[in-house]
Amino acid sequence: MLHEIKEATDYLKKHGFDNPEVGVILGTGLGNLFVKEIKNAIEINYNSIPHFPVSTVEFHRGKLIYGEIKGKKVLAMQGRFHYYEGYNMQKITLPVRVMKMLGIQHLLISNAAGNMNLKWKKGQLMLIDDHINLQSDNPLRGENFEVLGPRFPDMSEPYSKKMNKLLIRIAKEKKIKLNVGVYVAVIGPNLETRAEYRFLNRIGADAVGMSTVPEVLVANHMGLPCCAISVLTDDCDPDNLKPAVISEIIAIAGKAEAKLTELYVALIGKL
Repeated sequence: MLHEIKEATDYLKKHGFDNPEVGVILGTGLGNLFVKEIKNAIEINYNSIPHFPVSTVEFHRGKLIYGEIKGKKVLAMQGRFHYYEGYNMQKITLPVRVMKMLGIQHLLISNAAGNMNLKWKKGQLMLIDDHINLQSDNPLRGENFEVLGPRFPDMSEPYSKKMNKLLIRIAKEKKIKLNVGVYVAVIGPNLETRAEYRFLNRIGADAVGMSTVPEVLVANHMGLPCCAISVLTDDCDPDNLKPAVISEIIAIAGKAEAKLTELYVALIGKL
């Protein structure tokens, strides 16, 4: 794994990806507007980078984009990877480790998630305060390399309190509705049954998705402060559950992208 990380890192350095300060992972249905905020952009397709996986989901672009936002050097993943695509956890999280080796000091993550909090509505945003991991594997399983992080990383504060406080303040200033809650990660790719939504809500989750937690585990392992925002794309009320239409979920994520982009661009300016 260390060899793969080094080869990918060296390749990107040779192509002008020089000392980025902020890394961004753009999730399902997100990324078009945020990418437009990046100045002097350099783009590389994932399939050109040594050892990078390739996104198999049609609405994930599969590009690494480097440039500037608010005077900060930014490295953005336009499209991410999921366990349900068949990759192992180490491969899914390889880009996070590479971004850290390139120099990023903060990691901003986004995703699309199902809303299980009946006080909220689809189309709103949720700042992740904590998570529950129900995925069947862990990117930290196996041999540990001390150069990356400790064998038993602490997870008492998986999401940076500093960045979360800044995002809450920014949202208030910009009058953007930003809920705060708990995200639960499942394997997918199927959506949940009524009984599963009841179960997930009862164990303390407000939103459910199929990503983010592996990247957060690796970020914490490497001592990389991170934050994450979910776009709530569908209402998961088990007593009034309607069939999920993926095209509608993508459309709702797209509509919410402007607010998410506004929050993250402002946050980058304050880091």
